[in-house]
Amino acid sequence: MAGEIDEFWSLLKKLSDAFGVSGFEDEIRGIVMDELRSAADEVRVDKWGNVIAVKRGGDTKVMWAAHMDEIGFLVRAIDEKGFLYLAPVGGWSDLVVPAQRLRIRLDDGRIIYGVVGMKPPHLLSPEEQKQVIPLSKLFVDIGVSSREEAEKLGVRIGLPADLDREAVRLTETRVTGKAFDDRVGLAAMIWAFKHIDPAEQTIYAVATVQEEVGLKGARVAAFALRPDAAIALDVTTANDVPGVAVQDRVVELGKGPAIKVADGRNAGGLIAHPKIFKILVETAKQEGIPYQLELLPGGTTDAAAIAFTAEGVPAGTISIPTRYIHSPVELLDLRDALNTAKLLEKASTRINKNIIN
Repeated sequence: MAGEIDEFWSLLKKLSDAFGVSGFEDEIRGIVMDELRSAADEVRVDKWGNVIAVKRGGDTKVMWAAHMDEIGFLVRAIDEKGFLYLAPVGGWSDLVVPAQRLRIRLDDGRIIYGVVGMKPPHLLSPEEQKQVIPLSKLFVDIGVSSREEAEKLGVRIGLPADLDREAVRLTETRVTGKAFDDRVGLAAMIWAFKHIDPAEQTIYAVATVQEEVGLKGARVAAFALRPDAAIALDVTTANDVPGVAVQDRVVELGKGPAIKVADGRNAGGLIAHPKIFKILVETAKQEGIPYQLELLPGGTTDAAAIAFTAEGVPAGTISIPTRYIHSPVELLDLRDALNTAKLLEKASTRINKNIIN
């Protein structure tokens, strides 16, 4: 498995390090298209920016979905001294933003850098030291001295920014970086697409846009494709860390992909379609793929948007256990990711219209 892990890591790092804030997925989209093209009968981009790769087999249409976008920021204001202020894109915690270095993408594609600044600890009052500083009060220093100087560089309101963070290997199998949510799902989907040889199925591998701001790309793609079944790939929280009770850990690193039972609060998520769930579990058992079962109390995936498109689509999710989601230092086990790709491939060849109708 070592050679496969090295190859998978190379793909994941390329995807993770790329720029792709929701609504600004151009760079990551180009990489994805290059990766999928050699294995696809057709690759196209829809009107909303989703990449759709097709591998033709039989007449059962199986849609895979993994989102390209990552959480990030938009420039919302520039003050007279050239400091920038940010608006969040997606779900940020104010705890992780201070003291980060950012990449700001200009209209011509160039990148400039900035640091998220705050009052130094020496000047904080005892009361201020106990408080979490909200994003609205933080600023970005790009090294200029005036608004005019910032604008001369090409800075304007509405430019996107992401974290300037490189994915690195901690051990042979455990890695950390930004945007593993959901570049690791994307990597697993690409891997499975290159390896699958569908018979009764035609596979539609969809790299979706704007998942982090409302599952938007998946909804558009599913409406156009009208698949017979769908499987989404995403991360899920692995809270197997100090201070978290066993019953609150959701899943653990290194114990295999998580087959989702349900997610979201109340009506906000998805209960996996029982037939898709059964296929995933039976496939994992028969193929000897380690797996976990997942109930996620908050958040959901592209599967929720796909499932309720048109007259409805039987849908489920395979999740990749990841620590510190929505932070600069997301951490996962490459074995879980590679086994996710293998489970997706093997399970999809078991889906046909007779089973799911």
